[in-house]
Amino acid sequence: MSLAGKIAYVTGGSRGIGRASALAFAEAGADVALCHYQDEAEGKAVVAAIEAMGRRAFQMEADMGEVARVKAFAAAAEAALGPCDILLNNAGINIRTPFGEVSEAEFDRMFDIHMKGMFFMAQAVYPGMVARGGGRIINISSQLAIKGSAGIVAYCAAKGGILSFTRALAFEAGPHGVLVNAIAPGPIETDLTARRGPEWKARISASLPLGRLGFPEEIAATAVLLAGPGGTYYCGACLSPNGGDIMH
Repeated sequence: MSLAGKIAYVTGGSRGIGRASALAFAEAGADVALCHYQDEAEGKAVVAAIEAMGRRAFQMEADMGEVARVKAFAAAAEAALGPCDILLNNAGINIRTPFGEVSEAEFDRMFDIHMKGMFFMAQAVYPGMVARGGGRIINISSQLAIKGSAGIVAYCAAKGGILSFTRALAFEAGPHGVLVNAIAPGPIETDLTARRGPEWKARISASLPLGRLGFPEEIAATAVLLAGPGGTYYCGACLSPNGGDIMH
């Protein structure tokens, strides 16, 4: 069990990539704390699944756009399970609005969740990681941060900011044994993408060399790699499991 004895915190851990990663961390031996936004039933279900593996788990509601709630989650998770060894900054939203119609409120919400929440969540656990001489911070970006897309300019910009943040913090954290990396998934089968409908899924699938969308578990496997013994030489990297959507 490559993560035995480790404690992982996962934001947005009740569904999709966050849920799959929380379960994968637990399967690899870690205890897991997760937060969610207005998703209590699913959060409890993930906790039950983790505890069924014989691992400890904790969940609470926390709006990642509110720094006070970010800090509250970090403090509550540490009180429940212990200090963070692995942070997966996964919480995110998407607002599909043409560029000319994006409101200030939509812009602020997008960057509050993706950038501010991620920044201060990492800041909350970072001093402890430095004091203990190691840790892993993994930030979920998107392949759309690299290629861009019409109609979701604010989302692409926020996800691009995550990549820049990852690289900058990696320089500062690396000498202290804290490895900071990002994952930029391609199109994945989640509740959010399901809302796009079958025509969208068929069109996107046909555009990919692998001919299908990815599954959350495939992204979770990348998170486990970066969190575990196989990730010791990744620093400021962006791994992009995307089915061939972008090749670089």
